[in-house]
Amino acid sequence: MKSVVKSSKVNRAWLNDHVNDTYVKLATKEGYRARAAYKLKEIDETLHLIKPGQLVVDLGSAPGAWSQYVRRKLSPKTATGGGAAMGELNGRIIALDMLPMEPIEGVLFILGDLREEAVLAQLTQLMQGQLADLVVSDMAPNLSGISSVDAARVEQLIELALEFAQAHLKPQGALVAKVFHGSSYDSMFQRFKEAFISVKRIKPKASRDKSSETFLIGLGLKKS
Repeated sequence: MKSVVKSSKVNRAWLNDHVNDTYVKLATKEGYRARAAYKLKEIDETLHLIKPGQLVVDLGSAPGAWSQYVRRKLSPKTATGGGAAMGELNGRIIALDMLPMEPIEGVLFILGDLREEAVLAQLTQLMQGQLADLVVSDMAPNLSGISSVDAARVEQLIELALEFAQAHLKPQGALVAKVFHGSSYDSMFQRFKEAFISVKRIKPKASRDKSSETFLIGLGLKKS
């Protein structure tokens, strides 16, 4: 009974923090599906990654906030202050997730697991022989609370994003991937350094202080 009461208090505290969160309010005002849009926005505004005419692949896309932000950046005539898809799309966006995602105008969505060959084949088919300018990955596993198990799950997803980028990214392209500080962080950072000419680390202001997440950005593939 005590654990139920404690859990209820934690849930109420989280809900209160969430409702009063600056980025949650901003996302609601600007039409984004989640506050996560502002994480990608800060990364993009720092490194100038997204430009009209690009092919962008969004891995772990649901509920769609990152795809919404990319959609806006690929529509330069879109009115400022609206997260909803609008305006003429100059470029292509392909999104993928194991969870359903409500449609976004102009965004091609695949429901599936990138680890499955049939899903990867569907994704590459939609790319129509074109290499991506940018791959963004907000993929994260369901955490078990067992550090060794969770570290392995995180590492697997990062490796998946890296392998996809190395095979389907333009030589001058970029990969943005969410990682977590933990036992696997150093090895993941080293993998990025092996794969890319330049690697940046950014913890956006929209990332909660309590969260161990940060983002690694690989710029320019090294020749294999």
